[in-house]
Amino acid sequence: MTNSSATLIETSGVGLTLGSRQILESIDLVIAPGEIVTVIGPNGAGKTSLLRIILGLQKPGRGKVRRRSGLRMGYVPQSMSVGPTLPLSVLHFLSLPDRQPRQKRLEALNELGIGHLAEAQLYSLSGGEFQRVLLARTLLRDPDLLVLDEPAQAIDFIGQTELYRLIDRVRRERGCGVLLVSHDLHLVMAATDRVICLNRHICCSGEPETVSQHPEYLSMFGPRAAQALAVYHHHHDHHHDLDGTPVEEADSTARQTEQQKENSHAG
Repeated sequence: MTNSSATLIETSGVGLTLGSRQILESIDLVIAPGEIVTVIGPNGAGKTSLLRIILGLQKPGRGKVRRRSGLRMGYVPQSMSVGPTLPLSVLHFLSLPDRQPRQKRLEALNELGIGHLAEAQLYSLSGGEFQRVLLARTLLRDPDLLVLDEPAQAIDFIGQTELYRLIDRVRRERGCGVLLVSHDLHLVMAATDRVICLNRHICCSGEPETVSQHPEYLSMFGPRAAQALAVYHHHHDHHHDLDGTPVEEADSTARQTEQQKENSHAG
């Protein structure tokens, strides 16, 4: 196994068998700070089982898992249901189960662009807003590794693109690693550093451009899957919130860069 102290987590030869069914076989995986690693694969490929092993919720039947000493992990679940009969504000929800200072909770909401929802009731939020709240709750732990299981489920296409942009910004600003499981191939391929194609074993892995041309990837998802990279490769002077409403671009650095390009062409 790798000896680098920079490695957040590493699995070596990890396997899992439940009853007579082989769930995972010989999984070698390394995640470093500041990178987004996305696991894709068909239903039943073992993606959720792999996440559970990495989070320490499931012991592997074979192999080893090494975590950096003192590693803090944050987990954003696939879904969570909150009914209208449970009166719970966003700010109160962020204090569960560990009480956090009010100011820190507000800062987490503002970081994700939802400070205005602090006193809103959870049941009244849209799918995209609720996912941001879950992400804010996770960030309160200051994780070194952020683990997300299908974070864009039940969010429309525009909301999905904004959520992935937000995750990318969080990892750049905080320097944390991100492990993501997703079925949104068209967005995943545009928003990740490394793709792992899983079907009980690792079929292929690497940069999105490489994986999208790999025979096993094409066999698993079909020839049209190679077109995934063509989506969401454009620039505009605004972005949308998770409900699809255009809002002013928050990244001033990006605006300055675009303006510099325009000035250079004008000169």
